[in-house]
Amino acid sequence: MMVLHPLSDFINYNSPVSVSPSYYYEGRCPQSGERLRLPRTPLVEAIAYSLMQHLATDDSHSSEGKMYGVLLIELPSGEQKILKAFSGLLNGCSVVEGWVPPIPGREQVVLEETRTLAELDTLKQELITLKQLPERLQYQTRKNEFELRLQEMSDRHQDCKNQRHEKRQILCKTLAGEALAVALEQLNEESRREGIERKQLKRQRDEELQPLQQLIKAADMRIRELKQQRKELSRQLQMQMHAAYSLMNFLGQSLSLQQLIPGGMPTGTGDCCAPKLLHYAATHGFKPLAMAEFWWGSSSTDDHKVQGEFYGACAERCQPLMGFLLSGLSQSKSNAEIGTTEQTLPILYEDECLIVVNKPAGLLSVPGRYFDTQDSVLSRLRHLLPDGTELTAVHRLDQETSGILVLARDLQVYRQISSQFQQRQVRKIYEAVLSDSITTDRGMIELPLWGNPQNRPYQQVDWQYGKASVTHFQVIASEGNYTRVEFMPLTGRTHQLRVHAADVRGLGVPILGDRLYGCHAGASRLHLHARELSFKHPQSGQTLHLEAKTPF
Repeated sequence: MMVLHPLSDFINYNSPVSVSPSYYYEGRCPQSGERLRLPRTPLVEAIAYSLMQHLATDDSHSSEGKMYGVLLIELPSGEQKILKAFSGLLNGCSVVEGWVPPIPGREQVVLEETRTLAELDTLKQELITLKQLPERLQYQTRKNEFELRLQEMSDRHQDCKNQRHEKRQILCKTLAGEALAVALEQLNEESRREGIERKQLKRQRDEELQPLQQLIKAADMRIRELKQQRKELSRQLQMQMHAAYSLMNFLGQSLSLQQLIPGGMPTGTGDCCAPKLLHYAATHGFKPLAMAEFWWGSSSTDDHKVQGEFYGACAERCQPLMGFLLSGLSQSKSNAEIGTTEQTLPILYEDECLIVVNKPAGLLSVPGRYFDTQDSVLSRLRHLLPDGTELTAVHRLDQETSGILVLARDLQVYRQISSQFQQRQVRKIYEAVLSDSITTDRGMIELPLWGNPQNRPYQQVDWQYGKASVTHFQVIASEGNYTRVEFMPLTGRTHQLRVHAADVRGLGVPILGDRLYGCHAGASRLHLHARELSFKHPQSGQTLHLEAKTPF
């Protein structure tokens, strides 16, 4: 089966690996502890975009959302080729012509997998039957009916009780002796009859509902047993698969998933693109140069994945394997150059108080929480500068946005400049290219923005929970079907300009390259740049005007 593809199938030129990566697949060699890295470069991203275009026009591919990956490799002859892979199954198949095959081992447990999946399906059907038990509805219906009858009876008895109370007061004033005693006893007898009536209705309710309740209780107990069986079957199958799956690295070492991660791994480990691509390259003696993974297709509410977006190694399944998979990968001269140049950042201004850099697109402003989100402007400068440990980012730019970023050298400077941002004393100008034309040349957008905690980092307009956000804009050029605009934000909400551009209550046209907010046009980056920034210097009090040339 042919899985090697020439670069000409994806791009119109053949060039070396770029030395300007936007992301690194990385891990530490289990033996030497050496930090190993494989970049995602603009070249391999261009190759991935070409594959996206193919997926968009190929009706034979399922619309089911999944990760796809491309690996740029070098043959022993020095020729560069492309490998491509998909996660899991494609149209129900694990082996598809032109794609890297699954990691060996699955065929060893295929019969066991088929049997277990059949058992799991049987358990699933029984669970569905037990959850949809007719007696559940019958019990709830009759329970509601009895509660209604008891309430009606209670209301009627209360009225009767009030009437008896009034009668007693009248009788005590008009009768005496034997006659009063007889009349009061009659009222007491009415009260006792009502109590008996209520007890009889409750007894009828219990006699009718208790058998149904016991049946439901037994069904719920059975459901818990079935869920435990299902969990145990899945665990056993996963253990068998992890013991059978065998990964090879570039040292020629081969280990099973179970040996690599003895504590167990999530379902689907070994089926992702990165392990497939790296294992295939290692077993065939190919040298990886760059790799990219992206999401294509629909996304569930749990995934929160955006079609056409690049993603790094997943923290649960791939990242724990990366150190082993990259072991033995020789660091070429270009990669060594990356190691020495990756930390450099264009500095626009520097003094004893602050540093201002021109942040490139694709780089975080500050490090994230996870292993694969540590590279950032702040972490690079803290590593490079002698006094870098005291640096603090005064504000943030989105990872995809390029442009001016201000960092303070100490806490006092940070507070002074932050105060200017908070009091809206900082003048900001962003330049963007919209993915279509607009009819208004200038104006103001004012929308309340809210970030749904269940769908981060996506922001949306919400008139109930949103925070005020204000942006002035003006068109500066029309470029074919695109529109170049200047944004002057007065507030600094997350994704403010991106939402103000894309939302129909704003400009109604997403920024070029902004797939998160609906841009489907092909673009290598988000076309948004923080071009100008003006604020008062914390020491001199003079206005500091900074400008970074727009790179697109």
